Amino acid sequence: MWKKENTYGIGVKIVLYTICILWALITLVPYLIAVITSLKPIEDVTKFSVDFGKLSFSSYKYITTEFPFMRWLFNSFVVAVAVTAGNLLFNSMAAYALARLDFPLKKVIFYIIIGTMMIPGQVLLIPIYLILNRLGWIDSYKGLIIPWLVSAFYVFFMRQYFLTIPKDLEEAALIDGLSRFGIFFKIFLPLSLPALAAQAIFIFVGNWNSFMWPSIIASSEELYTLPVGLNSFYGQYYQFWNQVLAGAILLSLPTIIVFVAFQKYFVRGIVTTGLKE
Repeated sequence: MWKKENTYGIGVKIVLYTICILWALITLVPYLIAVITSLKPIEDVTKFSVDFGKLSFSSYKYITTEFPFMRWLFNSFVVAVAVTAGNLLFNSMAAYALARLDFPLKKVIFYIIIGTMMIPGQVLLIPIYLILNRLGWIDSYKGLIIPWLVSAFYVFFMRQYFLTIPKDLEEAALIDGLSRFGIFFKIFLPLSLPALAAQAIFIFVGNWNSFMWPSIIASSEELYTLPVGLNSFYGQYYQFWNQVLAGAILLSLPTIIVFVAFQKYFVRGIVTTGLKE
């Protein structure tokens, strides 16, 4: 009986692993085609066959030397890192207050925050633009970064994670004389690394690939982020698909690196984030 169950379990695992491997290969094929096409000369782009002797990095060299690619890359990096850092701090602070502190209208404030998640982001673009115009932040780093330093969803996300941390730790720290800020920075944040990593990956990738808001707020080429810069490049040189795909590959590399670096914490954060009320 045990042998039958063991054999059945092994068979199920083999099937599941096979499906996962096949799915991974299917999802990788378009990316591999894009990589190979970016290395082809323009006359071979539409050909299905690959002449490995003609493959070169000329497309990558062209877009990084003939356009302000490094400036666009720097802008994307500054915006993505600043927005990610701000969200990690402010979302976590708000979540800690909602999870652990008692203050008037706490539940009302929490439900209002949850309610803002029902509003489509596109609806807010014009009001935010008008506010920034009054402040003189159009075409500036402040306009690109400050409106997105807090996220209602990740306030909720971190609150749910903080609720899973035992109260005994907090009570012991209070008895030892640790302040609320000390408890937050020395106990809750270190214990929340998986949730913080998951949050950081989503926010970084979202802002790195963001196109709509930077294209609205940035009017000068010097302030373009990489997606906006590549879009202008695509519009002018759309027939050169090898160069367009080379830019797309360079755009995707940082997000792949971030995901691989934080993958372990990302999975732990998604799995262990509770739904405690």
